[in-house]
Amino acid sequence: MELTKSELEVMQVLWSMDRPLSRSDILQYSGRKSWKDSSVHILINGLLAKGAITEAGFTRSGKTFGRLFAPAISCEEYYGSVLFAVPGAKLLPQLFSALINSDEMTPALADKVEELLEQRKKQLLETG
Repeated sequence: MELTKSELEVMQVLWSMDRPLSRSDILQYSGRKSWKDSSVHILINGLLAKGAITEAGFTRSGKTFGRLFAPAISCEEYYGSVLFAVPGAKLLPQLFSALINSDEMTPALADKVEELLEQRKKQLLETG
């Protein structure tokens, strides 16, 4: 699944919240965005069509009801699929090296990365 820049901005809002959001919530929490408020319906419909979000109920807004939306894929799942969809996924070790050698890497973050790698390695060994 490939998301546009605007769709990704909507997904960032949904990923940052612990609850489903309405159209007006998405607009309220979007902050700086590259799209106009009037485009939110198009973006939501595109994300629904791609399976990136799901309808998660309804909410009352005045005299009408509006749909609530929730992510159907986590942030980690999305970015993982993007990395492995690139034909150059064989470059993943070099990309990983660049990330861990970045000035942004801290000892705490390095510990977390190491923990995640160990967990995944155990899963892979168990499934054979």
